[in-house]
Amino acid sequence: MQAKSPSLLMGKAAQAVLSARMLLELGDVDGACNRAYYAIFDAAQAALLVAGVPSPETMGKTHRGLINAFSAYLVKDGPVSKELGRQLKRAEEMRLVADYNGESVTPADAAALVRYAELFVTSMQDLFFSRPKTPDGSG
Repeated sequence: MQAKSPSLLMGKAAQAVLSARMLLELGDVDGACNRAYYAIFDAAQAALLVAGVPSPETMGKTHRGLINAFSAYLVKDGPVSKELGRQLKRAEEMRLVADYNGESVTPADAAALVRYAELFVTSMQDLFFSRPKTPDGSG
């Protein structure tokens, strides 16, 4: 198995956001929550890799490990807002309800999670993958 690539993870995150939006429009709120969460998960993992967090191979072994690493390295003293960090945990909670709890997420909560996933993926792209402009405007 090859090492995870931040750009491939961001590509997966972008695709998962599109899938979440489509599932939501079809009325599959649980499926939309699942795809939205994995969009967030993949984008968070990509951001950690780009940021050079120590032991990147261990951070993705569990969802909790990734969430804790994201909070410790990118939220606590890093460039990611506390609100985005809190929403990562909330997204995990909603996915657990959608996938394992035997209950369905409400359509309003699913729609909010999909919007949040779109914001999260865009924010990680802007923070960790956008190249700074050079003084002449190129780059």
